Amino acid sequence: MPRLETDRLLLRPPEFRDVPAITTWIGDWDVAKNLASVPHPYREDDAREFVARVAQRRALGEGHCFAVTRKLDGVFMGTCGLHLEDGRFELGYWLGKPFWRQGYATEAAKKVVSFAFRDLKATSLWAGWFEDNPASGRVLQKLGCRPDGAAPRASLARGREVACHLMTLTREDFGRKKAPFDPSTSSGLRVTETTPSC
Repeated sequence: MPRLETDRLLLRPPEFRDVPAITTWIGDWDVAKNLASVPHPYREDDAREFVARVAQRRALGEGHCFAVTRKLDGVFMGTCGLHLEDGRFELGYWLGKPFWRQGYATEAAKKVVSFAFRDLKATSLWAGWFEDNPASGRVLQKLGCRPDGAAPRASLARGREVACHLMTLTREDFGRKKAPFDPSTSSGLRVTETTPSC
């Protein structure tokens, strides 16, 4: 699996040495509640299982998960990756709370999306964001994603379903100039019958 670089970040495969940082950052309720398949509380055993699982998916060609680390000091900040399901890649990402609102999520996601279109020859990707996490919607909009419906999605941490807004990104839309993000425009989206990952 390649390592990807941006101006501020090095994206590499997650490793077992990342387990303490993964446990700390994703163990924060404000992070865990925004993800579909993360339990809360989150333990080191969960993090070890996660690292092993992404390595297995990578070996099978079913996933490309990158640890997001800061070039300046090597600090592990979160993950960003692609998961292949039904012949289409889903984009997902999370960062520890100390790294929010600094442009890191957009910077990492942009590089991973570029990898998907250039190296994996994907023609489109999809992603989702929970209705009470519009910051994630803004990241996706900056990439060029377009609204593509909504569906209830189980949140393991919350123990219930949450409305999830779906977004699609085509190769053609990636990198185009974007209109300002307005989360209210997503509230009336059609509800699909599928259950996506957020």
